[in-house]
Amino acid sequence: MYKTLINCQVLCKHLNDHGWVIVDCRYDLSDKEMGRNAYRQSHIPGAVFADLHDDLSGPPVTDCGRHPLPAPQAMQALFIRLGISQDIQVVVYDNAGGSFAARLWWMLRFMGHEAVAVLDGGWPVWQQRGLPTASGEEINGPGNFHGQSRREWLVTVDKVTAAVLLVDSRDPVRYRGEAEPVDKVAGHIPGAINHFWKDNLDSNGLFKEPDMLRKEFLDFLGDTTAGDAVFYCGSGVTACHNLLAAAHAGLPAPQLYAGSWSEWCSDANRPVATG
Repeated sequence: MYKTLINCQVLCKHLNDHGWVIVDCRYDLSDKEMGRNAYRQSHIPGAVFADLHDDLSGPPVTDCGRHPLPAPQAMQALFIRLGISQDIQVVVYDNAGGSFAARLWWMLRFMGHEAVAVLDGGWPVWQQRGLPTASGEEINGPGNFHGQSRREWLVTVDKVTAAVLLVDSRDPVRYRGEAEPVDKVAGHIPGAINHFWKDNLDSNGLFKEPDMLRKEFLDFLGDTTAGDAVFYCGSGVTACHNLLAAAHAGLPAPQLYAGSWSEWCSDANRPVATG
């Protein structure tokens, strides 16, 4: 069972394995059609497509951020449509260092599905290595997924200030409030520290080794255990990359504030910190 990351060579050996489901999560925040169009043009054979906006987000239930988490019932329906059953190994990938794929990884884990891994290096590494590709749309037969949400993994806006430690996963420039290309207000939640999700990757776009990730996480977590930390980002997407890195490092699962900065800064009465 693969529960955090999987490499291209291993996935290639399982392309015809009926016990595996591959999901393409490519996306571009500035061009919402890019991922689906790129998928239709070329993708890993057997992969089905899941869109961040249409599939991995939903009407606000637990949060009102830019990409609200779907309700548990909607997640279950999505997983069934993707062909996922309890005994299926799921592999998810994107073209952005795992930043979008990690959202689906977290959603599956949140609903109790352990056998899910992000493809290390994703689509760029798959292409670089000249591995097989397919085109067009692919559809799996329905799965029989039945899961239960782990609500203790999720922090809502009313509980944010009670967090033992808040970790902002955005670019340091956005965290410090020096620039804000997406949201209306620049800055961060008061008291939050910063751990940019891209710092989980090496110069080749692959995840760092577990021992190195563990050391880096323990350094910035300080006296706080990983399970007591709450991670957020702009809209609850790239924070999942940090949660994936924590799991790959063998640390307890941190919590996610899915509403993230986009929800927090939408209310002018909530305090904002800069610097």
